[in-house]
Amino acid sequence: MINIFAFNIPFISIFMLMIAAIITPLLPKKNRIPEKLSCYVIGIVAILSAYLLYSLTNSGQSLAFNFSMGHFPAPWGNELRAGPLEAILSLVFCVAMLLSLTGNFSSTAEDIPENRRQIFCVLVNLLTASLLALTYTNDLFTAYVFIEINTIAACAIVAVKEGAETVRAALRYLIMSLVGSGLVMIAICLLYDLTGHLLMQNMHNAIQVILITKEYMVPLIVSVALITTGLAIKSALYPFAFWLPDAHGSSTNASSAILSGLVLKGHIFTIIKIFYRVYGLEVIHLLRMDTVIFILGVTAMIMGSVHALKQNNVKKMIAWSSVAQVGYIFLGLGLNTVAGVAAACLHIIIHACIKPMLFTAAGGLSNAAGHKKGLHSLMGTFYINHWAGLGLIAGAFSMMGIPAFAGFASKLSLTMASFDSPLIMWSLAALVTSTVLNALYYVPAVIVVLTHNKDKNPQKNFSAPAPTTLYKFSMFVFLALNFYLGLFCVPLLRLITRGVNVLL
Repeated sequence: MINIFAFNIPFISIFMLMIAAIITPLLPKKNRIPEKLSCYVIGIVAILSAYLLYSLTNSGQSLAFNFSMGHFPAPWGNELRAGPLEAILSLVFCVAMLLSLTGNFSSTAEDIPENRRQIFCVLVNLLTASLLALTYTNDLFTAYVFIEINTIAACAIVAVKEGAETVRAALRYLIMSLVGSGLVMIAICLLYDLTGHLLMQNMHNAIQVILITKEYMVPLIVSVALITTGLAIKSALYPFAFWLPDAHGSSTNASSAILSGLVLKGHIFTIIKIFYRVYGLEVIHLLRMDTVIFILGVTAMIMGSVHALKQNNVKKMIAWSSVAQVGYIFLGLGLNTVAGVAAACLHIIIHACIKPMLFTAAGGLSNAAGHKKGLHSLMGTFYINHWAGLGLIAGAFSMMGIPAFAGFASKLSLTMASFDSPLIMWSLAALVTSTVLNALYYVPAVIVVLTHNKDKNPQKNFSAPAPTTLYKFSMFVFLALNFYLGLFCVPLLRLITRGVNVLL
């Protein structure tokens, strides 16, 4: 049986982060106390998430529970829901957020003016709280509220860095995100009008009645289309992803790591919960929405890599790679099987660990090259910052699916899941093609970084800063996670599958 402390962890985690966001602006700026507090709080929440995961997997009873908010039970009150999948994602999100902050601690001081660093900490705490709320909530309106909090905070951490290009990218991000949010809001209104509920399980039961009576099918179809489009925009699913590279290319290294590794995953997991807890697998298949997201996923896998091939800016190249990796997740969802959803969730976890490492490594290499972001400017930077070079190489090998690296595990699980689907040939063709395209832009980047620069000091007035202890530690943990997920993914995939079965 789940003990009372573990039972309250979802609420405690979100509440702690919200309180930290309120307290941070009141703290003195000296010694970067607000940033350190944010890291400590996120670290504590990560430990709590690990304990929740341990409690759920060793309870011997139900693998999931509902936590009622306030004094009003369902269907009037709000609910949080925790199972193994939610606990894993919460843990991964917190660890990746913490490593993104600590790995870019020194670059944040350079990129963000001192008077904005407290604001940055507020935004980071709000982002983390919104990610956990989206992970745990069992209420669709609460999900929408935290989608909006997530949107505002994500756009603001892009704009926190000074510069006209940054503001332009942030505004473009905000406009696209608000379009997505508007579509989601209209869909939720339609669903509430159809079902009379906001809790996901109650909505699901009402939708089953609609399917039996065949009434109100058109509004139901419209709601599915709107909510899919809205969250696809916010998840940077191709062709809705053109705002993403500019946002990454002009923001701080920490912001890029957080946006790609975490923010997108929060919206994707929201899609998973809505598809499979509100509508159900049968409805998604009946309305052919699984086919739609499969096609969009395959398109993203190919076109994201095609656009990455054209980039000279290393951060924009990695950003377009994220678009391709989002396609992998939607391919798994489009298979519309438990194995496909589990493989998609595994890819969410792996991408949430690897992509922040890539952006952190790219930031370190860029600093070693005199703050230049062009690929050719990074020539020989491996020998200036070994940790950043190792991070880029390991991340590139992972994205290419080289055995023993994390990306191989998720690609293999997607391949195995495809054998249970009638779309097997299309799925395998997309996986092979995308992997080849991944290699076409990651291999040259690795070669450039490892190639000795004949001109040892192209900028005579520039001295590359040595990586800090925090940077080395963060990169070491990133690398360890990469190999751990690549070599020991089977127990994790089993646990994810159990969580998906409970989720559905």
